[in-house]
Amino acid sequence: MKNEQLTTDEYDALELVRRGVKRDNPGACVGRNAKRLSGLKMMETTRDGRIVLTEKGQQVLFLRRCVRALEALAADPAASVDGDVARFLSAKSHIAPLEAGGYLLTDRGRESLADIAQQQQQQRR
Repeated sequence: MKNEQLTTDEYDALELVRRGVKRDNPGACVGRNAKRLSGLKMMETTRDGRIVLTEKGQQVLFLRRCVRALEALAADPAASVDGDVARFLSAKSHIAPLEAGGYLLTDRGRESLADIAQQQQQQRR
């Protein structure tokens, strides 16, 4: 993927589409961001008028959930993590389960989180 920086509003629009929007009224958030997100190939309008996420849009939302989970676990090892995110991060050796419950951020997970934070700072400049 290219380094496509999305705003919070654009992420919110993707999340709304993931949950499902009505054909006749997708809402202001989706309407505001539909053109850009469609251009980035993250959402599309089907022939029957429904707005749906593309595979790329689904991946972007999943990666955002993974980053948020890493940030939450860095702050609190007992933080709640969705099952699919936990499986993915465990398979990539970013987290390890704790015996008492919760997850431990591994060295690799901390490195990835630091790299993400550095990229975000560079994008803000």
